[in-house]
Amino acid sequence: MIGDTLRSRLAAGENLLMVNAHHVSSGLVARLCELGADAVFLDGEHGSGSYEDMRVMGVATRSGGGAAIVRPDSHQRSTMIRYLNGGADGLMVPMVETAEQARTIVETVRYACPADHEKRLVICMIETLTAIANLDEICAVDGVDVLFIGPGDLSQSMGYLPSVPYGEERPQPVQDAVAAAVAKIRAAGKIAGTLVFKHEMARWVEAGVQFFYVHSDPFLREGLRELRRLSTPRGG
Repeated sequence: MIGDTLRSRLAAGENLLMVNAHHVSSGLVARLCELGADAVFLDGEHGSGSYEDMRVMGVATRSGGGAAIVRPDSHQRSTMIRYLNGGADGLMVPMVETAEQARTIVETVRYACPADHEKRLVICMIETLTAIANLDEICAVDGVDVLFIGPGDLSQSMGYLPSVPYGEERPQPVQDAVAAAVAKIRAAGKIAGTLVFKHEMARWVEAGVQFFYVHSDPFLREGLRELRRLSTPRGG
């Protein structure tokens, strides 16, 4: 398990890039890491992979030099334990709204991995206005490595659609809420993370975000669009 390697890199001030492959494919996740991803996001909430799929893809991810970060579909203790015992390098737990929930997640990781819990990265997803209101208390929980602002669900919590057309900006109130949360996380001495698209990256780097989550589909779309453009005869 190499969650401790990611933690050390973050503590040293490095920025990390985690990519969602969007497909159940051990070959794809290994290749993403070989090409430069620090970690691969294995989605047990919206994805279709089984526990065995997650285990196999975790092994493949590490073979490519990256870490396997699993998002469980809930705070269910047994679910988190199964992913950890299956070899997840870290958990990225959705919908964390209180310090008590954050403490329970940390305790679950330490229970599941008594001999090597320090090798697992613990990421709490801040995705609602309730979580934003409780952020000071959540930041104070020992053992949480990354506070990750989920802009899609936060948008819904604020009354907006969860996504925007590719290349467009999220509503300004959502951007302001994410920026304020990032500033609060950094002021507490914690690591901030968020989901970004390419056109947003420089802004969030400047804001101090260190843990970046990106989807693979946008850059596949961009690459194929450019190849299509180049392969179309002039005047065609």
